[in-house]
Amino acid sequence: MKRMPLALMTVSLLLAACSTTPTRPAASPVDVTVLGLNDFHGYLEPTSFPTNQPDPKDATKKLAINAGGIEAISAELIDARKANPNTIFVGGGDLIGASPINSGLLRDEPAVYALNGMGMKVSALGNHEFDQGLDELFRMQNGGCESNDKAKACKFDPNYKGATFKWIGANVKYNTASGKTGTPFAPYSIQEIGGAKIAFVGAVTKTTPGIVSPEGVSMLEFTDEADAVNAVIPELKAKKVDAIIMLIHEGGEISAGSTDDYSTVGCKTLNDQSPIVQIAKRVDVAVTAIISGHSHQGYNCLVPDPKGKDRIVIQGQQYGHLLQRLDLKVDKANHEVMTVRAANLVVNYDTRKANNTLDFAMTQIVGTANNKVAAIKNQFVATLGDPQIQRGIGNARNTETALGDIIADAQLAATQAQGSQIALMNPGGIRADLPDTTQIKADKSVNFGDVFAVQPFGNTMTVMTLTGQQIKDVLEQQFSGANAGTANKLLQVSAGFSYKYTLANPDGQRINIADITFKGAPINPAGSYRVAMNSFLGAGGDNFTVLKGGTNVVQLPNLADVDVLAAYLKANGPSLKNVVQGRITKL
Repeated sequence: MKRMPLALMTVSLLLAACSTTPTRPAASPVDVTVLGLNDFHGYLEPTSFPTNQPDPKDATKKLAINAGGIEAISAELIDARKANPNTIFVGGGDLIGASPINSGLLRDEPAVYALNGMGMKVSALGNHEFDQGLDELFRMQNGGCESNDKAKACKFDPNYKGATFKWIGANVKYNTASGKTGTPFAPYSIQEIGGAKIAFVGAVTKTTPGIVSPEGVSMLEFTDEADAVNAVIPELKAKKVDAIIMLIHEGGEISAGSTDDYSTVGCKTLNDQSPIVQIAKRVDVAVTAIISGHSHQGYNCLVPDPKGKDRIVIQGQQYGHLLQRLDLKVDKANHEVMTVRAANLVVNYDTRKANNTLDFAMTQIVGTANNKVAAIKNQFVATLGDPQIQRGIGNARNTETALGDIIADAQLAATQAQGSQIALMNPGGIRADLPDTTQIKADKSVNFGDVFAVQPFGNTMTVMTLTGQQIKDVLEQQFSGANAGTANKLLQVSAGFSYKYTLANPDGQRINIADITFKGAPINPAGSYRVAMNSFLGAGGDNFTVLKGGTNVVQLPNLADVDVLAAYLKANGPSLKNVVQGRITKL
C-alpha cells in the first residue's frame, strides 16, 4: 500500500441534505479531541520503543527511543488541552495488571492514581483488569483496603481512594450461577465536552474467561462484543448524543507482508481474520470510530461498517508508547459528527526529558512508588551470560524464545522434589525481556525488579501427572479453538522435551505423537509423566483446558514463579545466553 503523508486521516460523515427534506437547524459545530491509552499495564516509567525511523548510527536498524511513562504521557495531555480545551482522555483496557514492580507490587494503586491525575474519564474493561478477580476490581474502582492481597493493598496510600474514572463493559454480565442478575459495570458513559454529548460504549474481549484465572470470573459471562454494543445504540440515540465512540479491549494486527505500521494513515491491511475486524464489520453504523486494544499493535486503519462505509479502527501499541488521537467536528444542533480525523502520537520520553517538559506531578508519583519498592526492586539477582535474554521479536507468542526456554528450565529445576520430568510455560505470561532494553547494564546484571517485570502475575507452581496422549492433546490446543489463527500460543518447554508441528494440518492433527520426544525417545501415549507449570496454566488458563484433566495434582502455594526464576538465574546466570535452544520445530 502506498503510504500517505503523516497527516491526520479525515473521513467525512456529513451527508448533503436534499432540497425536499425539512429545514435542518443551523450547524452548531464544536471541535472535540479524544486521546486514548490502551494496554498501559501500569508502566509508570518509559520503556524501549522501536520507531519506524532508521537508526542514524546503523541504517540497517530502526531507531529505538524511550517512550511512554506517566511523566511524558501527562505532558502530551497538558499540551493537547492547551491546544483544545475540549479534550478528553479515555482508555482501551488493560490499564492495570501484568505491571512492573513499582506498580504491581503496590497492587497497581500508583497506576490508578496517575490516571486519575491525568484526568482520565472512562475506560473499557480489559481482561487484565480481572486478573485478581471481580471483588478486587471493584476495590480498584471504588477504593478501600479490603483486598485479597493485603500485603500489597494500600501500601502506596493507606487510604486508597479508587479510580475517579469509570470502567465500562456492555458485554460483561452476571451468569445464572452467580445468583445475581444484571451487569456489574455500566455499558456506556456519556461525557459532555464543549457542550457536545459524546457517548463512549465499552466492551472487553469475549475470550476473557480463557485468559484470566478462571475462578476470578466464575460468576460472570462475557457475551459477543458487537451484539452487546449494538443493543445499547437505540438507548444512546434516544438520549440524543452527538457522537458514539466504541472503546473495546480486542484487537488485530497488520497482515503479514504489509509495510503499514503505527504511523500509516488509513491503512486497509488489518488481517481480515483479526477479531477486531470481524467485530467492526458488525458494529452499528452509528458508532463513529473504534478505539481498540489487547493485541499490543500500533495501527490506524479503516474497516468497512455494516453498510460498507469505511470507519476508523485504531490502536496505540502498548505501555503508553503511543496515544490514539481522534479529532471530531461535532454538530450539536443536529446531533451528528461532521468529520473525524485519526492519528497515533508517539510519546517520546527522551525528547521531553531533554526539553524539560515532563510533568513534575507525575514525577512525584514515580518517585514515591519507586521509593516504596526500592528495597526489593534493587536486590541483585545474577550476572547473565549476555546483556539481555529476549522473549521474542515483537513479543511473539507463536515461536520458541530464549527466555521461554530458560523459564521452563527454571520451573523444572524447582519442582524436582515433586517428580517433575517436563515443564510447560505459557508465552503470554512472559511480559518483558530480561532486562528491558532501557534497563540493560554494562555488567550484564539483573535485579529483582527486572525479574518481576518478566513474571508479574504472582502465580505459584503446580505439578500434575499427564498421559502421553494428554500431552499431545494440550500441544494441539496451541493451534485450535480460541488459540487458532493469529492467536497461536506456543508453549515453551524444558530441556529434554521436544516436538515438531505442521501448522497447515487440520485441527487435532498438527502434531504426530511420534514427533513428541522425551529424553530422545517418543513419548508413550499411555505412559504417565510429571509435568510442572504455573498455577494459571494448571487451571486451564490461556484455553489449555486439557490440563484440567491432570491427576495427582500438587499445588505449591509458597513457591512463586518469579522466585523460581530468580533462584535459577542466581544459580546459573553466567551460563545463560540469548540463544533459542531449538526444542520446537515447525515443519
